[in-house]
Amino acid sequence: MELVEHALVALAVQVAVGLATRNWWAGGVLACGYFIGRELAQAEYRWIEQFGAGLRANAPWWAAFDARVWTRADQFADVIGPILATGTLGLVMQHRGRRRTG
Repeated sequence: MELVEHALVALAVQVAVGLATRNWWAGGVLACGYFIGRELAQAEYRWIEQFGAGLRANAPWWAAFDARVWTRADQFADVIGPILATGTLGLVMQHRGRRRTG
């Protein structure tokens, strides 16, 4: 369940925004932006602890993108899961909307 929690929450946000605004992509972008930002911040904290002597001032701008701090599958799943889930739902709803109007 841990590997899909963020994807499920992202889908819930996307559905709420999509039903309220009929813009399914906006909900997906909102949810993915939140989870991507959260995971990048956590990666930056890991970099600071491992390579920056615990000081934020020692972290370069690219610290969150350093592959050395992305070591577990759940770290990738927490970013990729919401993107795949909301992207799939966005495409389905876009296709569904085209079938209705076309």
